Amino acid sequence: MQRKAYVTGTAALLVALLTGCTGGSAATGAADNANPGDAGTATEAAQPGKYRTLPEPCGAVGRGTLDSLLPGIKELPDPDQRSKAYDGTATLTYDTDRKVGCRWKVQSADAADHLYVDFERVVSYDNSVSDDNQAQKLFASRETAADLPVPSAPASGSSLAPMAGAGPVVGASPSGTPSPSSSSSSSAPSAGESDGTASADLQPRVLDGLGDEAFLDDQLGTSGSTAEQRTVTVVFRTSNVIVTIEYAEQSMTVGATPDSKEMQDRARNLAVQLAGSLSG
Repeated sequence: MQRKAYVTGTAALLVALLTGCTGGSAATGAADNANPGDAGTATEAAQPGKYRTLPEPCGAVGRGTLDSLLPGIKELPDPDQRSKAYDGTATLTYDTDRKVGCRWKVQSADAADHLYVDFERVVSYDNSVSDDNQAQKLFASRETAADLPVPSAPASGSSLAPMAGAGPVVGASPSGTPSPSSSSSSSAPSAGESDGTASADLQPRVLDGLGDEAFLDDQLGTSGSTAEQRTVTVVFRTSNVIVTIEYAEQSMTVGATPDSKEMQDRARNLAVQLAGSLSG
C-alpha cells in the first residue's frame, strides 16, 4: 500500500511539472507574438517644420528696395515723415511666432504705391501630418483661390531666368524689354479688363525657382471712372512658412496704366530677397 501511494504521488508531481512548463511556454509565445503587433501599429510622429520663428516684418525690406517699390518715398520733404514711411506699419497680430506683416504706403505726384508683406508659419496639430505638409495644403488652397488661368505656353521658367543673378535690382527699368506704351497697348482693354495682363508671359501663373513652390497674380482694377490700380501678388512657400507680397500702384494720370512687367519684376525681386533671407 505504501509503494502504491508513492507511485501515485510521483505521477502527480510529473503532471504538475509538465502542466507548468506548457503554460509558461504558451504565455511566452503569446508575449512574443504581441511584440511584432505592437511594433506594426506604432505610428511615428510627423516631423516639425524647419522654421520655429518669423522675421521682424517691417525690417525685412531694405531701404534701397523700398526706394524702388515706392518711388515717392524719396520725394517726401519732411525727414520725420520720410523716416516714418520707411519704418512701415506692422499689422495687428496676437502671436508673432505664427503670423506677422507690415504695410507701406506712399503717394507721389505720379502714383500712389502700396506694399504689403506677410509671413505665416504653419503648424500642424495632427501628429500624422508634418508642418511642411500642412503648409503645402494651405498653399494649394490659396493657389486654387487665385484661379490662375491655364498657361498657353511654359513661360514661368523663361520669365524667372533673368533674375538668377539680379540681386537687389528691384528698381531697374526694363530697358531691354518692351516699352510701357507697348506693354499698355498689349493690354489694350485696360479700362475694364478683369485680368489686366499685358501679354501671355505676364499672365497670373505658377513660378519656378522661388522657394518650394510659388505663384504670381496680376490684376488690374479701377477706382472711380479714371484712375486704374494694378495689384501684383506673389505668394511662395519655403518649408512651413508662407510669404505673401502684395504690391499695388494707382496712377495719378488720367488714362495711364501701371506697367505690368515693371511691377512684376519688382515684386518678384523682393520675393527672391525674402526667400534668401529665410533660407539663411
